[in-house]
Amino acid sequence: MRFDKKMLNLYFVAGTQDCRHLSGDKAEHLLRILAQALQAGISCYQFRDKGEHSLQCSPSEQKQLAKACQKLCQQYGVPFILNDMVELAFELGADGIHVGQGDQSITEIAAIAPKPMIFGLSVNTLEQAWHWQAVREVSYFGVGPIFPTISKADQKPAVGMDFPKTLRLAGIDKPLVAIGGITHQHASMLRQHGADGVAVISAITLADDIKQAVEQLK
Repeated sequence: MRFDKKMLNLYFVAGTQDCRHLSGDKAEHLLRILAQALQAGISCYQFRDKGEHSLQCSPSEQKQLAKACQKLCQQYGVPFILNDMVELAFELGADGIHVGQGDQSITEIAAIAPKPMIFGLSVNTLEQAWHWQAVREVSYFGVGPIFPTISKADQKPAVGMDFPKTLRLAGIDKPLVAIGGITHQHASMLRQHGADGVAVISAITLADDIKQAVEQLK
């Protein structure tokens, strides 16, 4: 799938750990939430299944769930991205991979990728953005966390609402998706500040009405 920055407009990130507030099978809950989010109009999905409450210790179950999520995304023509699961991404033929600063380098991953892929990179400082700005393999930057978030245990310091604007004024022109504690009240302002879209976790997984939540975020 060819990258287009419009894919970043409303980027949903989630794994089973983000469904731990619901009783019963977390994998089934994730698939239900994802299906509703896709139907409501998310533009990209990242399977990020990590941490204590995820299927990280059950790789076969995790793989089956990833395949089921991918199938849903394919039905809606929405990019399916894997978070830092390089081998699984290659095996499944995922559309892309998202990595953090401490993960394997995108240039290394791209060099061994079996096909052209979408590559996203998390950045938390202007220095990081400048370092990767000219690297053509990087499709987009995930910038944040904009606000402190309950969804990640290892979060970096919050960068604030003005961070996308700071990057744009400094000459960073790669596509940007803002992430971290974002609600529908922040989405339009972040886009005005230079973000091409917003990425959310709990704004959708904790929503009572997923269709309404997606509509408000778009």
